[in-house]
Amino acid sequence: MNMRKTKKSIAIILGILILVAASVTTGYMIQVRTSEKQSKSVSAYKGMKNASSQSKVEQRPESAVNNETIEQEQPAKTLVREFKDGPLKYNDKGVPILYYHSIDYEKGNELRLPKEKFREQMQYLKANNYTTLTLGELYEFIQNNKPIPEKSVVITFDDGYEDNYTNAFPILKDFGFKAAVFMISSNVDNTQFKVLKSTELKEMEENGVEIESHTVNHDKLSELSYNDQLKTLKDSKEFLGKVLNKKIDYICYPYGMFNKDTIKASKEAGYIMGFTTVGGWADKNDGIYTLNRVYVSAFDSMEKFKRSLTNPNYDRK
Repeated sequence: MNMRKTKKSIAIILGILILVAASVTTGYMIQVRTSEKQSKSVSAYKGMKNASSQSKVEQRPESAVNNETIEQEQPAKTLVREFKDGPLKYNDKGVPILYYHSIDYEKGNELRLPKEKFREQMQYLKANNYTTLTLGELYEFIQNNKPIPEKSVVITFDDGYEDNYTNAFPILKDFGFKAAVFMISSNVDNTQFKVLKSTELKEMEENGVEIESHTVNHDKLSELSYNDQLKTLKDSKEFLGKVLNKKIDYICYPYGMFNKDTIKASKEAGYIMGFTTVGGWADKNDGIYTLNRVYVSAFDSMEKFKRSLTNPNYDRK
């Protein structure tokens, strides 16, 4: 009897152990499966999140991506074409930089060139196959010796008179010419004077006429302290940059007045090229911050105009 009870007790204990073991195993399997399920759910969530992020990037307009690239990589300098055809020249030679003021008639005022005379001059350039350069192309020619057509010219206007838009701009567009206006920044949208408006500046900038700095108030730079020179150069650059949504790279010194501090301040302000009123063709010997220009007076004959384009040592008498 005792043996039977003992065997029965052992059997019962073994049964209990088997049930416990089965229960533990089942629980473990459930936990493993739950864990795997949770793991898969987390992975799936992460995958969906990543896929969503990638989708947003892929669906971004191509123009937005390109604009970011342009902002990061496009040089501040304006359009620079590669000239390969026809006779070319390098910076061991000069180039005439014409400079005008107002394109409108006023009797006895040499700064106001009648628009009919301006058209005649532009017609001469066109008929004689002159290439009008951008300031970026001029910079590359002077500074980096990039070749330009033998018959090249740069067209500039000082101060920013409204007639640069109403009279000169249509003529420039008719001939497909590049040009630049050096704008007095405090005059923008100034209704007291006949000067360029911000809307006109933007339109010109978008159609081949660059807008660059002529200081804030047409300042006589060489009469100012270094700090005051730096301020007017920086303030004008910043203001015009905001109006036009671009980097202002070039400075023209009012009255042609400058000194060593002017050159230093121009560099510190971030300009890369500067223009004077010293007569003559511009070349590398001038210095990149002190380029000569060819003054165009309302009193000049066409013969004088032609001579200034063909002879670096033209006689202005």
